[in-house]
Parts: sequence; C-alpha cells; structure tokens
Amino acid sequence: MNNVFLINAHQPYPFAEGRLNRTLVEKAQAIFEAKGYTVKKTASADGYDVEAELNKHLWADFIILQTPVNWMGVPWSFKKYMDEVYSAGMDGRLCQGDGRTSEAPKQNYGAGGTLNGKKYMLSLTFNAPAEAFNDEQEYLFQGKSVDDLFFPMHMNFRFFGMEPVETFACYDVMKNPEVENDLNRFDKHLNKLF
Repeated sequence: MNNVFLINAHQPYPFAEGRLNRTLVEKAQAIFEAKGYTVKKTASADGYDVEAELNKHLWADFIILQTPVNWMGVPWSFKKYMDEVYSAGMDGRLCQGDGRTSEAPKQNYGAGGTLNGKKYMLSLTFNAPAEAFNDEQEYLFQGKSVDDLFFPMHMNFRFFGMEPVETFACYDVMKNPEVENDLNRFDKHLNKLF
C-alpha cells in the first residue's frame, strides 16, 4: 500500500471551525509520508473537481474519511460530494452497476464494486462521550456501536468493493476535549494498522 487519499469532510460552522479534523488529517499525512507513502488530500467543503476526485479514488490504495459526526451522519458538504463524485463513478470506475444480473435480478445487490483490494478507514469526531455507545442502558444509541451508527457509510464503501480497517473515534470533543490524548491514540492506531 503506497498511495493514501485523505478526505476531510468537515463543514465549518460558527461553533465548530474544524481544527481537530484538520489536525487529524495533517497528522495522518505526516505519519504516512514518514513511512514513504504518497498522500493526496481533499477537503469537501473547499470545493473539488469530480473527475479529479474519481482519479484519487482509483489511484489510492487506502482512503481515510476524516469526518465530524453531524446529526448522526456526515456533514452536508460531504454528502454532496458523495452524490456528485460517487454517482459519476457508477460508470464503471467505482462500480459496474449494482452487482445484479438479468439472470439473477434479486441477488447480489451491491456486489458490483471495482475497487477490490483497496482499504478504507473511518475516523470520526463526536460530541457524544464514548460511554454513550455499546451500553443498552444509554438513552440514544441503545447499545449500538459507532460502526452500527455508521453502517450506511460502511455500505457505501463496500458498494465499491473496498474493505474496512478498524474505525477510529474521538469522543466528547466539544464539552470535554482531550486533544493530546486523541492525537496520541490516532498515532498508535495508524501505526498499529500499517
């Protein structure tokens, strides 16, 4: 794995400038470049060229989606990115249709991906504390994990044939931030994977 594509999906808001997500992208870039990998980056809120973004997906061996969790999903600027870039890639570059055939129209939905062998990682920043997850007594997530919450995003990458590596998350980043600890954990997480 030599080519790494980092996507910063942060959408600036008056109460959230995006420093942590930007810092995590910069830290990932430094880690991978120190290992001799080539890194390309995109910040979805800054605008992009659809063809260039498709080429980055085709070029990359490993993609990190660095995103804050806004209303239990990705920010609108990254959703727009997906709608434009990923829809354009359905021409065979990211997937060959949805995987079904006329012989078996009810089977293998989502198995048409063309990015087989490529890996991705979700790196998430939450206002929620870690204790809100994986605990059936907790009100909102009712025992669900971070990956349960982000199942639709995992399915988007799976639709293209990609394989996940372990998700990384920073918790309670607005009310009780532990930035230095988060950055140290991120460093260990990436170095453990590669």
